[in-house]
Amino acid sequence: MKTLQHLNVVYEDNHLLVINKPAGLLVQGDVTGDKPLVEYGKEYLKKKYNKPGNVFLGVVHRLDRPVSGLVVLARTSKALERMNKLFHDKKVQKTYWAITRQKPRPAKGKIISWLVKDPAKNLTATYREEVEGAKKAELNYRYLGTLNRHHLVEVTPKTGRPHQIRVQLASLDCPIRGDVKYGYKQPNKDGSIHLHARRLYFVHPIKKEPITLVAGVPETEFWEQFLAFDKPH
Repeated sequence: MKTLQHLNVVYEDNHLLVINKPAGLLVQGDVTGDKPLVEYGKEYLKKKYNKPGNVFLGVVHRLDRPVSGLVVLARTSKALERMNKLFHDKKVQKTYWAITRQKPRPAKGKIISWLVKDPAKNLTATYREEVEGAKKAELNYRYLGTLNRHHLVEVTPKTGRPHQIRVQLASLDCPIRGDVKYGYKQPNKDGSIHLHARRLYFVHPIKKEPITLVAGVPETEFWEQFLAFDKPH
């Protein structure tokens, strides 16, 4: 993605900025040198509030580049520290939507496995039993419905490992649509994969109020047809 026409801001106050990230955009800069979401966020705040000089905006967590959905950024160091602790202590409830060609069996369940990340290849391997250097990964999933020979699966990860949802669904023979890295046969034309960070729930780190945020799915016909399966929690 070369440019970003506008930021899809889902939530904003003096402490946090939560954005619905489009697929294809980095959250934080890397060796590619491509402009990341956090820099677009700084420009947005600088322009909106007419701020001179540098603008602070901290990255609380990340989404893989081809994944869309909710990303939490912190506008103050205090909010950054406290949000980091909420994620670390597993006090943020995360819900993802994934579209797969294979239907998961059973239709509802839990996956526990041990993951090893290869930084050089940017690839995660999964094991049924603990191996050296592995980290335990856990998620719950449930099948929501089928359209056009594809299936919508809701995922609630309990841990936050690199590529966790992608590799754990692939371990069920349900690679995510477009995710050739983990076994899907064809890439999506835009380089995205059909994984979307749909919903977040947490207690605001400063205001101490419960916050529930929902990110609209990407504005494509393929994604939007699955909205009929959404059921509020």
